[in-house]
Amino acid sequence: MVSTDSDVSSVSTADENYLSKRQLKQGAVGWFLLTFLGVSYVISGDFSGWNFGLALGGFGGLLIATILMAIMYLLLVFCLAEMSSTLPTAGGGYGFSRCALGPWGGYITGTAIILEYAIAPAAIAVFIGGYMNSLVGIDGPLIYFLFYAVFVGIHLLGVGEAFKLMFVITGTAVVAIAVLVVSLLPHFNVQNLFDIPVSEAALGANLFLPHGFMGIWEAIPFAIWFFLAVEGVPLAAEEAHTPHKDIPKSIIYAMTILIIIAFFVLFLVPGVAGSANMQNHTAPLVGAIQSVHGESSSAALFVNIAGLAGLIASFFSITYGYSRQIFALSRAGYLPKSLSLTSRRKVPVLALIIPGVFGFLLSLTGEGDLLITMAVFGATLSYIMMCISHLLLRKRPSSKKSKFVTPGGAVTSWVALILAIVAFMSTFLANIVAACWAAIFFGIMILYFALYSRFHLVASAPEEEFAVVSKAEKQIYS
Repeated sequence: MVSTDSDVSSVSTADENYLSKRQLKQGAVGWFLLTFLGVSYVISGDFSGWNFGLALGGFGGLLIATILMAIMYLLLVFCLAEMSSTLPTAGGGYGFSRCALGPWGGYITGTAIILEYAIAPAAIAVFIGGYMNSLVGIDGPLIYFLFYAVFVGIHLLGVGEAFKLMFVITGTAVVAIAVLVVSLLPHFNVQNLFDIPVSEAALGANLFLPHGFMGIWEAIPFAIWFFLAVEGVPLAAEEAHTPHKDIPKSIIYAMTILIIIAFFVLFLVPGVAGSANMQNHTAPLVGAIQSVHGESSSAALFVNIAGLAGLIASFFSITYGYSRQIFALSRAGYLPKSLSLTSRRKVPVLALIIPGVFGFLLSLTGEGDLLITMAVFGATLSYIMMCISHLLLRKRPSSKKSKFVTPGGAVTSWVALILAIVAFMSTFLANIVAACWAAIFFGIMILYFALYSRFHLVASAPEEEFAVVSKAEKQIYS
């Protein structure tokens, strides 16, 4: 038995066969596919979900919220690029926090990411149902089950096959947005952005902010939907060709693309179809095209099909993300160790299937906006932890070995941290019920760690070994 941190009573050493049964396929993807992975994680947010922010903040409120969240994500991505260059493991955010904040910090971050990544596909499944209903008139549990079964099944075939399919699907979605932009630009009318009635009771309410200043804060969880999950790129570190170079490059390129797409969608869709019409629409991009070209137009049909591809891309990619985060936590003993067992195709089978069942059951609620808020609760909590981790890790000598240095240094981390705290608090304003359910799930997971798993950690897991080296380094140079 080996002790690694003072708050862990004991850590079990893995036997010779332990890690050999928990191997991912190394060198499977390069920076180009990783960039598409980053876009793929997020692109469903452009097709549905963001528009619920119009109902809470109006166009002005959602615009300000989106600008703030774009800044937060860009700064966070810079921090992640530096950390992933130094600590390239499948643990991603959990691995960074484990090194900086110890087992408790690593577990809290990893659990928050699981909450985000397990629930986000359930929300996307609901939106897929909306696009399927618009396309063929079929929605509901059968659609949700079909997509979970098919795309979890594809992941079970292996990461190489999964990434190739993801590339095709994401490319189709990006083309659809390009078609949307070209089709809608001539019909843009700025007055359509401000057609939501002004709430006279709200402080500071006007045409730009129809629900007042509080509407900005309430719209934040839906502004986050434009960018949510891009932080998952480091989860592919152990399957990248040269992770210390590929991950930083890919996540920054992906974020740049996502910011450009987000603002095109945010302005053009309500600017053509009207904010009032789009605020509760289940397929807003299709609705915008239909408002111009008619419900039966070929353009509307194409955007509907390609929009479905965009939703599938994120559903598919986030499924990959949650499996790798659960794999890393399980391999290190934070979660049941059986979850990290990999097949002969180097795929963590149970880490794919069990959260998939959980997500499917959540999708049966049909409450896309509620599920978004729950996912954002987990996401923003993990961002807080990762920003704190970056502030601590960049002071250690190993940070000088990084192939990427965060522009702005500690200032970048602090601004991202403050915005992440504001975003986390916004989930309680947007949907208190969703935030409370997320907090209950989180509390149960914390109890599991406090009462059991912290006494059964695996010292030879990569994230644990990195943490031991990092701690020793800190003690030597302090």
